[in-house]
Amino acid sequence: MLVIPGYTSKDTCDGVTRRDILRVGSSAVLGITLADLFRLQARAKTTNTTNAHNGSGPGWNRAKSILLIYLQGGPSHIDLWDPKEDPKVASIFKSIHTKTIGLQFTELLPKLAQVTDKVTMIHSMSYTPNGLFNHTAAIYQMMTGYTADKVSPSGQLEPPTPKDFPHFGSNISKFKPPTVPMLPFVMLPRPLQESNVIGKGATAGFLGRAYDPYTLYPPGDDMDMKKMDRIRTDDLRLREEVTSKRLSRRDKMRNMINEGMPALEKATAKYDLDEYYGKALGLVISGRARDAFDLGKEPPALREKYGNNTFGQSLLLARRLVEAGTRVVEVNWPKVANSDNHSWDVHVGLPERMKKQSAPMLDTGLSALLADMDDRGLLAETLVICVGEFGRSPQRGVSTSGNGNSADGRDHWPYCFTALIAGAGIKRGAIYGKSDKTASAPLENPVHPRELLATIYHSIGINPATLVYNHLNQPRELVQGEPVLGLFS
Repeated sequence: MLVIPGYTSKDTCDGVTRRDILRVGSSAVLGITLADLFRLQARAKTTNTTNAHNGSGPGWNRAKSILLIYLQGGPSHIDLWDPKEDPKVASIFKSIHTKTIGLQFTELLPKLAQVTDKVTMIHSMSYTPNGLFNHTAAIYQMMTGYTADKVSPSGQLEPPTPKDFPHFGSNISKFKPPTVPMLPFVMLPRPLQESNVIGKGATAGFLGRAYDPYTLYPPGDDMDMKKMDRIRTDDLRLREEVTSKRLSRRDKMRNMINEGMPALEKATAKYDLDEYYGKALGLVISGRARDAFDLGKEPPALREKYGNNTFGQSLLLARRLVEAGTRVVEVNWPKVANSDNHSWDVHVGLPERMKKQSAPMLDTGLSALLADMDDRGLLAETLVICVGEFGRSPQRGVSTSGNGNSADGRDHWPYCFTALIAGAGIKRGAIYGKSDKTASAPLENPVHPRELLATIYHSIGINPATLVYNHLNQPRELVQGEPVLGLFS
């Protein structure tokens, strides 16, 4: 029996998650379903666009993959990579020099300071919040380029819905699927989350669940630093009784049936079903995706260099996925917003938490990733971004979001914060934009999250103005922003 998902709107495949689709070892039916996924992705290439990009300009189509390192919770830019001397806002941590002339970090990032010759630091990320600037609303904007419609008095959003705007990784999966049998979009090691709102801004929304990310969330508490050792990829594994030869025989049988049904073949020729079925079959039989998840194939010394913790091993896994051909990988900071211990949401206890918990993991893991990718030549064709949903308030102990803050804590601050960007033609050893003397506002070249997303689309060769159709079949641009071409060489 064949099961073909139905459509409820122009671009929506209803009721099938990527994880459901990938349970290909369970029956012959699901291989066809995955093939339908590839057909959807290929069909997207012919979708009408407006203001078509001329395929030129610095950085255009330089990236083969996108790697987002998302520091959910909102790291303090002043206490990490944009320290200031003004006594009213200055960090308690000492400033240190980096490999980039004119760029200083705090003493929390000594390893990262030695690899800044590979990156550009954006010191002018900025936006004015629409309503309460809580984590979930900010995350939604960072991932989709659009502001949320509903914000409750508590600051929390409604849970994810099929009406949401798609995550940028879902849009890339649709318009630029991988050219090898590999998962298009992977998110790990935990979902985006604030309190009980889980996954807002992290789905394909109105594109349909077939474009949702493949999520790799190993079991275990967030404080369990060994959870990546328990990765399971059963979705990508054939059942013992279903061998690759058996699936290949089924493929041949299908071809024989097609040859005996010229009318059907003629009716479906324009859909290139053989190509899509072949991609689906190849994803499982090749074992490419399954092998990419095997961290045991990495030398112990390299694993140690990334850091023996959830964040470090997630970055190593991200590099393996990019190397295997995944288009978009998102590594979420392994501690949610509105939480303590390792969280970047430092309303209280900033000195202890940043010095002994979050900053050492970031410093070790991110510096190792950048050096490793550069050594392998992957940085030349991968756009790497490290950013949170906002920064922290320049003045300690004040409330800017309605939250309580201790004398040593900092509150939410979307008006000015920092992002790190590297690879795929991005300038090396550079600083883009400039914050004022208190790091409270940009002095030069402000960059809105929409413009950062437009830069991502531009880098991978997709016009940011490309139209998609929402659940009401209304045209919407991928993002309403222009790429920041000044970031590229």
